[in-house]
Amino acid sequence: MKQRISDFFSECGVLMRALSPLAFSLFLLSVFSMNLLANKSLRIPLDWLGLDCGIIVSWVAFLCMDVLTKHYGPKAATIVSLAAIFINLLACLILWLASLIPGTWGAFFDFGEQPVINEALDSTFGGTWYVLLGSTTAFIASAVVNNFSNWGIGKLFRKNPDGFLAYACRTYLSTALGQFCDNLIFAFLVSYFFFGWSPLQCITCAATGMVAELLVEAVFSPIGYKICRSWQKRGVGKEYLEYVAAKKGETA
Repeated sequence: MKQRISDFFSECGVLMRALSPLAFSLFLLSVFSMNLLANKSLRIPLDWLGLDCGIIVSWVAFLCMDVLTKHYGPKAATIVSLAAIFINLLACLILWLASLIPGTWGAFFDFGEQPVINEALDSTFGGTWYVLLGSTTAFIASAVVNNFSNWGIGKLFRKNPDGFLAYACRTYLSTALGQFCDNLIFAFLVSYFFFGWSPLQCITCAATGMVAELLVEAVFSPIGYKICRSWQKRGVGKEYLEYVAAKKGETA
């Protein structure tokens, strides 16, 4: 057991060194922004439909996961997702501590020095435990669903697994599953209990959010495909891929 834990952390270290800094930075920023924006619900003139502002950037996180899964594998993509969640929680802790420090935000003066403005901003940036818990739980579950379904769908393409058709199918289907899972879990954990949404709103939020984010990712999927092809040609992450191949050889 101790050896397994040691091997796991060794693998994590190799993976983090082999990651593209730009890709990880973009992924981390999207996760942090998504969880912060989830605090705000969109005002929509439809009683049966509910959405939050996290939809603006959540597709970026799934696009990054799809690229990471294609190049590094589902286990690596999930490890990176958990690392991003851990760093996000640390950032939330810093914001929470900042919200406890006596002081005023700029908007406090813009709106006639109303104390409620300052308190509201402290509450938003300090975070609400149920929003953070809900978004973290939803993202972890959706990351696992997205990464391993992406990998599983890719295995079905034996003739040309690195072609765009295979990439598009595995990306679109896994994103649909992952996004629906993410939206549905967050909606029922947070929006249903704390924002007063109905079960119908939770389900329609999950479905419409999935469709909206899937359409956006479909537009940018050619970029994700080109990134994967570029990484393959340039040998990005070679250290990790060789490490995994060597471990498989030892257990074979």
